[in-house]
Amino acid sequence: MNAQSQKAGGPPASDVSPWVGVSGVLALAGYVLLARHWPDIAAAFDLPGPRARLSGPYSALLAMVLTGGVMAAWSIFVDKVHRNPSTGIDWSRPRPLALALETAVTKLAGLWATWALIGFAYCLGRFYWDGQFLFAMEVIGAAALPLFVLSIPYVLWLDRVLVHPRDGAWHFGALLIGREAWDIERVKKHWRAWVIKAFFTAFMISILPPGFAQIVNADFSQALSDPVYAGNALLSLMFVVDVQIGTVGYLLTMRPLDAHIRSGNPLLAGWVAALMCYPPFVYAFMGNGGVIQYEYNTADWAYWFGGHVAVLWAWAALLVFLTAVYAWATVAFGIRFSNLTYRGVLTNGPYRYTRHPAYLAKNLFWWLSVMPMMVTSHSWVDVIRNTVFIACVSGVYYWRARTEEAHLLGEDAKYREYHAWMQEHGLITAPLARLLGRARGRRMPLVQPAE
Repeated sequence: MNAQSQKAGGPPASDVSPWVGVSGVLALAGYVLLARHWPDIAAAFDLPGPRARLSGPYSALLAMVLTGGVMAAWSIFVDKVHRNPSTGIDWSRPRPLALALETAVTKLAGLWATWALIGFAYCLGRFYWDGQFLFAMEVIGAAALPLFVLSIPYVLWLDRVLVHPRDGAWHFGALLIGREAWDIERVKKHWRAWVIKAFFTAFMISILPPGFAQIVNADFSQALSDPVYAGNALLSLMFVVDVQIGTVGYLLTMRPLDAHIRSGNPLLAGWVAALMCYPPFVYAFMGNGGVIQYEYNTADWAYWFGGHVAVLWAWAALLVFLTAVYAWATVAFGIRFSNLTYRGVLTNGPYRYTRHPAYLAKNLFWWLSVMPMMVTSHSWVDVIRNTVFIACVSGVYYWRARTEEAHLLGEDAKYREYHAWMQEHGLITAPLARLLGRARGRRMPLVQPAE
């Protein structure tokens, strides 16, 4: 813990500046305004081409690129993250190019083989070639050749300044080439990181266009008189912020930005809990006809409160607040957001109040928006089924939270310090920890800080 943090009696200092995410939100907001007003701008400057709002999928992709560019620029030029010791880079002592070549060739072999195997897995996954995933495959396919070419100068440049250039990609390349000693644990670590990145990058890119188009084309004037429309429009806006910045996090896993994946979760339970919540696995568990689907004969909040305008406005505000917290939890990560990974310790923003603000807000949102305990069939069977199953979904997220904590507690002393501080002082976490402690017949923290 730094001296300032000790003086204030707060948690350890965060590894991520809050202004990285703020800069990204401002950049995204600026582009959304440009996209919405493009017909007027094009007319004013007599620009060629169609004079329609820029709501297409490639406009959504451009929004993400611009957002990521601004966040990366802030990280380098303002926060100067490239100088952090945690990057593993020593800029003051570059190695000769000839020495860098010795490791770079092996590393490139491992990197290219990794990409080839990921591409093969995409080909095998039938769901990647249908529906919204088609856009992701188109984008990844178009980026493949440029990435292949640019990886050569990038790896050579980086290997000149890396303190320990024999990373996971190098060990995998050495395994393939069969010429030098390699470590199977480093190979496993390499593949955990790349499987996470490949799986979630495709998913995040696939969900960029729909929400972005909805926001660019939204009629916000209608929101002034319609609480349901206002609520849904603002919910969509919050989700767009979450998806745009979250996608940046998966793409910018780079050492010079200090945003590299230190480790992927090594716990099988963590992978099972996380993958249950995303396509295609989520369809079998929580989707239509899934094992724990909780929306049988349900109607949302707008149905149950229809005709009660004041209640509709209040409920819409509550749902927007919860979704804003969910988006804030992603924004707070800056360029380091991703599932199942350790990329530094985050202790500011909503993480100052609870260790899992996104999971808490998301689950409360589902309970309050779907309202599964109220059914249109008037059947107590549906009420019991839906309530039990949404509780099971919340249980899955609790399971995810515990497996993520187990991963981070084993990786970083700062996270152990943060975890212990939150147990005692977190505005939301501490009361819950005390309540659980009483239920277990003890008052001590659930996890003690490491000596």
